[in-house]
Amino acid sequence: MKSEVTRRRFLGTAATLGAGAVAAPAVASPPVHPPGWSGTARVEKIATTCEMCFWRCGVLASVSAGKVVRVEQGDTVDFTLINPPENKNSHAMDFHAAQADVLGEFAPIKPGESKHFKFEATTPGVFMYHCGASPMVQHIARGMYGVIIVDPKDKTNYPKADREYVLVQQQYFPDVENYGAMLENVGWKGSLVNGKILHYDPVHDPNATQVLEAKPGERVRIFFVNANINMPVALHPIGGIWDRVYINGNPRNTLYGIQTHEVAVAEGDTFDLVSPSDRPTNNAIVDHNMGAALRGAITVIMFKPDADPKKGRGELVVQ
Repeated sequence: MKSEVTRRRFLGTAATLGAGAVAAPAVASPPVHPPGWSGTARVEKIATTCEMCFWRCGVLASVSAGKVVRVEQGDTVDFTLINPPENKNSHAMDFHAAQADVLGEFAPIKPGESKHFKFEATTPGVFMYHCGASPMVQHIARGMYGVIIVDPKDKTNYPKADREYVLVQQQYFPDVENYGAMLENVGWKGSLVNGKILHYDPVHDPNATQVLEAKPGERVRIFFVNANINMPVALHPIGGIWDRVYINGNPRNTLYGIQTHEVAVAEGDTFDLVSPSDRPTNNAIVDHNMGAALRGAITVIMFKPDADPKKGRGELVVQ
């Protein structure tokens, strides 16, 4: 993506909010409103293209997806999509947090065109956004997706989290040009978490240098989006039990004491994990579909007294 941003500059495929804080794909932060804020989230212009370097493949598969956008329920998202004339493909933006016209706001634009629309974020939760132009399967597989979090106004039944992380899972298809194979779910070689296989799992990959961290007894909130092309995710914290699961990330849809929860394709859910407070413990957040877990969908979280105080807070990037 090529972005036109006046206040901040970010790489990736994203709508960059001026009124809402923006975090990279691993960590979310609460909305931060500037002086004089009137309740409308201001959005900078962005441009998006499939032809630029979102897709890269090295020793480990890697996809560079969009940034996390965070607003409050009731905010108005003002969005501009620019498709540079040097592009070859049409592009579109599909915000799952929006109520819009699929043949209007979400319709694709050709190279050299732009589109502007607004929507009010009326429903709290965690949502996927992605390029909606055809062939959509290729655009998503190339990393043209991201997360938008809409924080609820009513915090009843939504206890404050001590730390927050965003996890996005995606199937890795080495040959994104093979449109038919992706439709048949053939040829995928890995499960990516925030763009990499075994991203936060040094137990199974000695090259993985990071884990999620928290102190014993802290409430950790996981904003999870399933960006797989075809497969649901059976999200399970090995060695733990989800204290709460907020279906679609909405506190009105709360489940308690859940061992494993299935996240549908293109769905976002929010998970609270609380460890024992009397001792250090470790958990592995996995997709219990073994074909996905053993292809990379394992994330280690360590609850320890000396947890990094910056992780899971503010705009810290875990990558």
